[in-house]
Amino acid sequence: MEQMKSWGFTIKVGDTVGKRDFTFGGSDADRAADFQQMMDDPAVKAIMCARGGYGFVRIVDRLDFTKLAAKPKWIIGFSDITVLHGHLSRNYGIASIHSKMCNSFPDDWSKADPLQMDTILSIKRALTGETIQYTTLPSAFNRTGTATGVLVGGNLKTIETLAGSKSDLQTAGKILFVEDTGEYLYSIDRMFWNLLRTGKLQGLKGLIIGGFKVKPDDPGEEFGRALQDIVLEKVKDFSYPVCFDFPVGHQKNNFALKCGVVHKLTVSPEAVTLNEM
Repeated sequence: MEQMKSWGFTIKVGDTVGKRDFTFGGSDADRAADFQQMMDDPAVKAIMCARGGYGFVRIVDRLDFTKLAAKPKWIIGFSDITVLHGHLSRNYGIASIHSKMCNSFPDDWSKADPLQMDTILSIKRALTGETIQYTTLPSAFNRTGTATGVLVGGNLKTIETLAGSKSDLQTAGKILFVEDTGEYLYSIDRMFWNLLRTGKLQGLKGLIIGGFKVKPDDPGEEFGRALQDIVLEKVKDFSYPVCFDFPVGHQKNNFALKCGVVHKLTVSPEAVTLNEM
């Protein structure tokens, strides 16, 4: 809160901040009412979720997005908040910010390292209208090319669980980014098969693979394929650019991305660039 105040923003704290209902920040009814009030309040220009984990799918169908659709505002978060990014994209075409949340801000800004500072400041840049431009080092597994399209994506496991629902992510003609954490390689393979079999890989303009914290295989149950093998197997019949190790995900180098906004992705042997258009 203090950091965002230093950027010139006025902060309003949600009613459920500090509440607990076992693993949740208050009951489903409490959290839905809190989020609804924030969406409907015309004085609120952006909503940053406190943290991810699990729970938004329990309340998304309780929410009335009428006022938000009439006057959109930035909604900010990642991981579990992929539910909301997908729901807003599919049903309303509303842009949102995939980025770190309140629990990722350093307790003491003066002790934060440069990378942590830069990722937090990327949120400020997104909120204050700066054009998003990122350049990252290439991976030997990248597939080169250039693509322009609306950027969509988020947590891979969450995208998988939304398949067939009212929040199911639509990817045709778009640039898709995915990330995940704490999953076995076989599970990641299954999730990419889900993307392929549900048509989410067929019509892409480009594919961005972010950070993946892979859970080590159990002894005697080795999957025998690396993340790059899993991905490239699923996209072998398509010609769009693919990049690995993009700085987004459950990691320190998790930069703000504007979902629902047109970007240009360029994957070359020298670098990967993602520029907001």
